[in-house]
Amino acid sequence: MSLDEAQVHNIAQLARIEINPEDIPHYTRDLSNILDMVAQLQQTSTENVQPLSSPLEQNQRLRADQVSESNQRDKFLQNAPLTEEGLFLVPKVIE
Repeated sequence: MSLDEAQVHNIAQLARIEINPEDIPHYTRDLSNILDMVAQLQQTSTENVQPLSSPLEQNQRLRADQVSESNQRDKFLQNAPLTEEGLFLVPKVIE
């Protein structure tokens, strides 16, 4: 898919980014190349391919689920201007 300079300018406006006018031809070429690559990938048959969560056949190393810090809630609540029943009180921001 080939983009023209007007389309790249429109994309930049939608993304709220500023592109220097002298850079638009470079962006036009690069974005067109990206869209061509995506179109090529869409033509690939994935009919007999199993979905992967990772391309590597490895198990994820997990750390032991152990408490590593002591409860310091009371210490932290001392810094708050307002608390109630162990919770921080904040101003209401949504009506």
